[in-house]
Amino acid sequence: MADLVLLEDLQQALLRRDRIFRDRTDLLAESDEWLISRFRLPRPILLDLCQQFSQLLERPTKRTSAVPVHTQVLSTIGFLATGTFQREIGDRSGISQPTVSRIMPHVLHAIISLTSQYITFPNTAAERTQIMTDFYNITGFPSVIGAVDCTHVALKAPTVDEFAFQNRKGYHSINVQVICDAHLNLLNVVANSPGGTHDSFIVQNSIMGLRFEQSAAGEGWLFGDRGYALKFWLMTPVANPVSQKELNYNRAHERTRSSVECAIGLLKARWLCLSDRGGILQYKPDKVCYIVKACSVLHNIAIKNGIPLDEMPIQEDRHMAEGFDPMPNAVAMQLRAGIIEWF
Repeated sequence: MADLVLLEDLQQALLRRDRIFRDRTDLLAESDEWLISRFRLPRPILLDLCQQFSQLLERPTKRTSAVPVHTQVLSTIGFLATGTFQREIGDRSGISQPTVSRIMPHVLHAIISLTSQYITFPNTAAERTQIMTDFYNITGFPSVIGAVDCTHVALKAPTVDEFAFQNRKGYHSINVQVICDAHLNLLNVVANSPGGTHDSFIVQNSIMGLRFEQSAAGEGWLFGDRGYALKFWLMTPVANPVSQKELNYNRAHERTRSSVECAIGLLKARWLCLSDRGGILQYKPDKVCYIVKACSVLHNIAIKNGIPLDEMPIQEDRHMAEGFDPMPNAVAMQLRAGIIEWF
């Protein structure tokens, strides 16, 4: 009996034993090459982010060792860059998994607060002209203001409205709409649609779609694939090209529109939590949307600062859902016919 009591006491002691972490190391002391490989950003940009977020992330605490701002930022960005388990991120940063879980929403909120600074659709004539010129230099296509496409970010099956999040490929996801320019900068991101939502429905009911429909976005066309409905502000390929001009139009359209596919591939390669390489995100839909928005801001920061990425952009399996708008738009078809004559 005494032996059983002793074994029980030993078991309880093991359960009560605190987890031991190594000392918090100064990860920012590492080389830029090392930092980029693990956090996708070099020291100067990481330090700048820490400085910008200091007021948002520093909190009064009665603890003897509050989590420093740079540890909060690096832990969260490290997760976004790798998609690995929070426990592994915590071990690397010298903090516990519950602490990683607690600080992540605050850092994501801080990153998203920079959205208006880094993700902006061109509003002035000069900005629109520059973007149109950049697209024109690809294939000679006139008046292109942005390329649009959607991508799916996988997540665990939600407990609420599970069916709505099941996409056409059979898994649960958020369907994320991206509009980019010719340099792969994200001009607009919509990250709040369940995976079962049609791409064309998202763009038509987004703020940008409504702006274009009301002609408030200025002259110019968005470019989308055949999964979108042809609109006077959204040019799509000719479904069954017959003439040489139609074939030329489709080739130029594809090369111009490929910018958004490259942007999405680069976004997911840089921030692996968004790709299947990082596994399925084990969070509720609203938090996954926050993660997507934060990654989009960081993507533009990396693009605008010319940060290199060794990994190859992720090539997605293209499977478009067509036939969303059964009735052709006569005005849009006439506009597209006029563009085809350019070729």
